[in-house]
Amino acid sequence: MSDHTELFTIGELARRTGLPVRTIRFWSDGGIVTPTDRSRGGYRLYDAEAVARLDLVRTLRELGLGLETVRRVLTRQTTVRDVAAAHLDALDAEIRVLQVRRAVLRWAARGVGTTEEMRLMHRLAQMSAEERQRIIDDFVRRAFDGVDPEAPGAHLAQAMRSLPAELPADPTSEQVEAWVELAELVGDDGFARRVREMAVAGARSPSEPAGADPARVLEHAGGAVREGVAPESAAGREILARVVDPGLAVAERLRLADELATFTDRRVERYWQLLGKLNGWPPAPAQVPAFEWLIAALRAHADAP
Repeated sequence: MSDHTELFTIGELARRTGLPVRTIRFWSDGGIVTPTDRSRGGYRLYDAEAVARLDLVRTLRELGLGLETVRRVLTRQTTVRDVAAAHLDALDAEIRVLQVRRAVLRWAARGVGTTEEMRLMHRLAQMSAEERQRIIDDFVRRAFDGVDPEAPGAHLAQAMRSLPAELPADPTSEQVEAWVELAELVGDDGFARRVREMAVAGARSPSEPAGADPARVLEHAGGAVREGVAPESAAGREILARVVDPGLAVAERLRLADELATFTDRRVERYWQLLGKLNGWPPAPAQVPAFEWLIAALRAHADAP
């Protein structure tokens, strides 16, 4: 060692770096920053390189790296770049969790939910994307098990799995509520049985029920819903004639009503609406009320000329 090499005691190193003496001593004992030499009295001495090394250690520690990771960086077992990339991924994941928790707390602060809903929201906020997807997959399995995946209409199973890989980076309270409602919905065995009934019927007869043009249903039956026209009324009979052939036989009217009822369910439509909120799809107007009106009108005026 050169006689001109400047050496520092721990106290002097602490003054130069602004770090507490106990911290430097702890890192020195752990082999993170080793002494360059010892004084005649046995005190540890450090060179100028130790100052730079301590600055690096402090920076890495403030960024959240553990001492073992710092040691690996200093001994060149890994690079700062690799460590930074790994910690960036971890930090991004932590931020996403915190953002969802913030949305949960924002929702709870509004005081609109029950204690049970709060518990469920907290549990869902802690789930990974894989865990959330598993809830949906379990529902799809219960609803579509045994249905030929190649059968017409069976594509619904895949469509019903289409959760986003992650909740939005900064989810709104409405999106968190949508996920909670969706989780409750798919956990209902009655809902799974209803979807299965529709899937089995769709596999047998994938086409739209004959005699009910969806565009005309939404235009005329939907208009009747908006205007408050009762399906069993005389005005309802007139509107029905604009949707289906007035000459349709009684048996055909009842068959059409039954077919439409098989594929008309408010909870299923709600499933798609909730999925749309989570995926950021444009909101679609509700169609079920129009078809419910048509079903009621067909049954009320089955004997109409």
